Order: sequence, then C-alpha cells, then structure tokens
Amino acid sequence: MTTRHSNRNATRLGLALITALLGHASVAAAQGVTTDVVPAQPIVTVTASATNDVANDRMHAFLRAEVDNADPAQAASEVNARMARALARARGVTGIEASTAGYSSFQITEPNKPPRWRVSQTLALEGADFAALAGLVSRLQSNDGLVLASLNFSVSAATRRAAEDALTQQAIRNWQHRAQAAAQGFGGGGWRAGRITIQTNDFGRPQPMYRASAVADARAPVAVEGGMSEVTVTVSGEAILDAVRAPR
Repeated sequence: MTTRHSNRNATRLGLALITALLGHASVAAAQGVTTDVVPAQPIVTVTASATNDVANDRMHAFLRAEVDNADPAQAASEVNARMARALARARGVTGIEASTAGYSSFQITEPNKPPRWRVSQTLALEGADFAALAGLVSRLQSNDGLVLASLNFSVSAATRRAAEDALTQQAIRNWQHRAQAAAQGFGGGGWRAGRITIQTNDFGRPQPMYRASAVADARAPVAVEGGMSEVTVTVSGEAILDAVRAPR
C-alpha cells in the first residue's frame, strides 16, 4: 500500500510540473516574448598558391651495355666486361654517383634467321657537374660501347626545401589576403583561420629531357641543358568569418 501511494504522489507531482511549464510558455507567447538566436559564423574555403621556376641542379644519365649473341653465356660475359669497365671509368670522375640496375636476358627469334640472345644491363649516373657527367657519357659511348638511353634533370633536395620554404611564406600571405577579401565581401569585419593544409607539387623526380631511340653517334659529344623546374606551394583551408549582421 505504501509503495502504490508513493507512486501516485510522484505521478501527480510530474503532471503538475508539466502543466506549470505549459502555462508559462502560453503566457510568454501571449505577451510576444522572443529569444535572440546568435547566428552561426560563416566559414569559407580559401585556396591560394605561390609558384617559382627553380634551376635544375642534378643531372641523371642512363646507359645500357647491350650485346646480341647466339651463345647466351658469351653475350652475358661481354655485357659484364663492358659494365665493369664503365663502372671503373665512372668511379674515377669526382662527384659522379654510379649504380647498376635492370639486368635482362632473353631470346630473340625472327623468321629465316637463327635465334640469338640479347643481354643488357643499365648503368645509372648522377651528378651536379653537368659538363663532367656529359663528358663521361661521351667516353662511355665511344670507348666502352654503351648506349645512351635517357638524360634527366631534377632539383636537389636541399634546393627544393629552400625554394619551398620561401614559397610557403608567400603562399600564406596570398591566402591571408584572399581570406580578408572574402570577409569584406560577405560584410564581415574580420576572420580567423580554421583547418589549413599546405601542399607542394611533386617535382622531385627526374624529368626526361632526352631519350635515345637509337644508338647515338658516339663521335659527337653529348650536349646538355639543365633547364628549369616549376615549384608550387598551395595553401588551402577554412577562413571563419566574423558574424555577419543581416541588413535592416
């Protein structure tokens, strides 16, 4: 009995509170009472960038030692000998980095011709002294029988970082200018930065400047021109504007 009596009292108290609240709301509506809603702050996405041309300061050369022979062992032996001589010559040039890659061996069959084997290996050279590397490439073609496959140029990591650091500051200033312009355009007096991302373009990989489609004339020296690489830094993110007042 005591439990049922307590439950009835609790129910009556709850109904009384709900009735009081509804009555208060009705009086407020009758008297025209309103509450001000603070408008949300507008957020715009702003993007700006800064670009500059940077001189390429690294040269990359790729040459092949390639031999065709009916005897695969003889072809491999000749390629190995050529590559050994080429590596020794490259290591004698100060500032040149040399490495090997891309060893391949496969049989070639053509109509009315005896089958033969083609064996090849790639020599990769890299350096900052373009004239020294170009001279080495010419000697490797003339004296060691290597074939020039391609020449590439790129910007070194240190030069890239320095260029990106300078462009980042410029891109941020450009972004701030656009954010202020957006705030003024929407009728706000100011803004603050939200989430921001800073990105750089992918220019670190070597870009091909020359590719040999046939055996280059080993008697003529290799002519090289490093050229430029375009470096871009992009800043993108949120500009949170001051609350814009509705026009009266």
